[in-house]
Amino acid sequence: MKKNSKVFGVLQRVGKSFMLPIALLPVAGLFLGLGSSFTNQTTIEHYHLAGILGESTILYNILIILKDCGSVIFENLPLLFAVGVAIGMAKKEKAVAALSSIVGFLVMHSTVHALLDITGKLADGIMPQGALKETLGIMSMDVGVFGGIIVGLIVSVLHNRFYDIKLPKVIAFFGGTRFVPIITAVTFIGVGVLMFFIWQYVQNGIMSLAELINSSGYFGTLLFGLIKRSLIPFGLHHVFYTPFWQTSLGGTMEVAGQMVSGAQNIFFAQLADPSVTHFSVEATKYFTGEYVFMMFGLSGAALAMYTCANPEKKKIIAGLLIPAALTSFLTGITEPIEFTFLFVAPLLYVVQVVLAGISYPLMQFLNCTIGCTFSCGFIDFTLFGLLQGNEKTGWIWVPIIGVIYFALYFIIFRFLILKFNFKTPGREDDEETKLFTKEDYMKKKKKDKDADSSDNYTNSKIIIEALGGNDNIADLDACATRLRITLKDPSLFNESLLKKTGTVGIIVKGDGVQAVYGPQVNVVKSNLDDYLSTIEDEKEEKN
Repeated sequence: MKKNSKVFGVLQRVGKSFMLPIALLPVAGLFLGLGSSFTNQTTIEHYHLAGILGESTILYNILIILKDCGSVIFENLPLLFAVGVAIGMAKKEKAVAALSSIVGFLVMHSTVHALLDITGKLADGIMPQGALKETLGIMSMDVGVFGGIIVGLIVSVLHNRFYDIKLPKVIAFFGGTRFVPIITAVTFIGVGVLMFFIWQYVQNGIMSLAELINSSGYFGTLLFGLIKRSLIPFGLHHVFYTPFWQTSLGGTMEVAGQMVSGAQNIFFAQLADPSVTHFSVEATKYFTGEYVFMMFGLSGAALAMYTCANPEKKKIIAGLLIPAALTSFLTGITEPIEFTFLFVAPLLYVVQVVLAGISYPLMQFLNCTIGCTFSCGFIDFTLFGLLQGNEKTGWIWVPIIGVIYFALYFIIFRFLILKFNFKTPGREDDEETKLFTKEDYMKKKKKDKDADSSDNYTNSKIIIEALGGNDNIADLDACATRLRITLKDPSLFNESLLKKTGTVGIIVKGDGVQAVYGPQVNVVKSNLDDYLSTIEDEKEEKN
C-alpha cells in the first residue's frame, strides 16, 4: 500500500510539472492563431484586404510579430516541457536541473543530427516528409513533446541521484551540482543513439498507415482522425498529416486548368477559383471534422472539469480553463486544454481521441467542406465557412453537430471524472475539503497580515526547526496555497511550533506535512530557499 502511495505521488508530481509550460500555451496559441489566420495571402487576396492587411501595412506587421512570437513557443514546446518536467521533478537545486535538461536536450538532438549526417539521411527525399525538423538550429528528427518529456524525466532521475555526490579530492571541483550537467551530457549521447534507431521505425510505420487510409473510404477517414489525435502527445502528428495536406496522398485534382496535389492545396486552389460551386469533400475530409471538437467538444470538456473542481478552487481553475478553452475555440489550438487532462487522466484522452476521430467521417458524410490554414477554430470557420456561404461549404452542420458534441463531452467527462475520481485540475489530493466561513476568512486575513509583518529570516528558521531541522527534510515544495514537505523522521515534527508561523491549517499524513499559507505560499517558499541557502553557505565556510 505504501509503495502504491509513493508511485501515485510520483505520478502526481509528474502531472504537476506539466502545468508550468501548459500555463504559457493559451497566450501563445492566441498569438499564433490571430497572426496566422490574418496574414494568409490567399485569405487577403480572396477578401480584397490588401489595403488593410497588405504586406506594407502596420496591422500586417503587428500580426506577423504576433505570429512569430506564438510560433517560437510552439516550435520549442519540447524544450519547454523538458525544462518544466526537470524543474517539477527535482527535489532540490531546481535551477541546476533546468540547466541540465537544456544540456540533455541539445546533446540528444546533436547526436541524432550527427548520425543522420553520417548515414546520409539528411539528403532530400530520404526521410518521410515531416520526419525531420530544425530544433534550435539543429536538423534532427521531430520527436515532439514526447521527446521533451523523456529528457525531463531522465534528467530528473540523474539530478536527484547525483546533485549532492562527493568525488575524490583530486576532482572534487566537479562534484555536487556541477556533476549533474556533466553526467547528463554523457548519458544523452546514448539516449540520442537510441532515439535515432527507434524513431525511424515509428515514422515508417506511420507512413504505411497513411497509405492504407488513403484507399479505405469512410473507414480510412475515421482511421485518419483516430491516429492523428492519438499521435499528438508524441509529437508525431505532423509526420502523419502533412503528406495528406501537402502531397498526392491527400488527392490530386484539376482546378482552373491546373493539376493540384494535396488536400489543403486543393482547397485553396478552389477558394481562388470563382467557378467552384462546392468545395471538394475528398480534400476537406482531412480537416473539416476538427471544427466540431475544437470549437465545441473541448469547451464541454473544460466545463466538465470546472464543475468537478473542489468549490474553493473553482476561481483558480477557471483562470486556467477559460483561456485554454477560448484558445481552442478561436484558433483550433488544442494542446493547452488537452494537456490539462492528458497526463493526469489518460482515459479522458482516449474518449477525446474516439469522439474526435468520429467527427472526421461524420462531417464527410454530411458533405461539409470547410478548409483551414493551420488549425480549425472560429477564425478560420468564419473565413472559410460562414463567409463562403452554406451552399458552398455546408457550414450549418458545424454548430448543429457541435452542440451535440459539447453535450457529449460534458456528460462523459463529468461522469468519468467523478466515477474514477480523476485528479483533474482542482481535484488534487492535497486540496482542503471544507468551505471557509466568514470567521475562518477573518482569522486567515489577520494571520496573513501577521506573517507578512514578521521577520522573514526568523519565520523561516522557526519553520525549519518545527520540521525537525534541515537534515530531516526529504522534499520541500509548494503548490497554489500550501507548503508540502516530506520528512525523513515524522516523530521530529513539532506541529505547535509550526502553527506560530502564520499557517491557516496543517495536514499530516504519514511522513508528509502540508502547511496551508494561502496565496502567499510562494513568498514563504522563496524565503525558506534563501534561508536554507544561507545555512549551506555557512556550512561550506566552516568546512
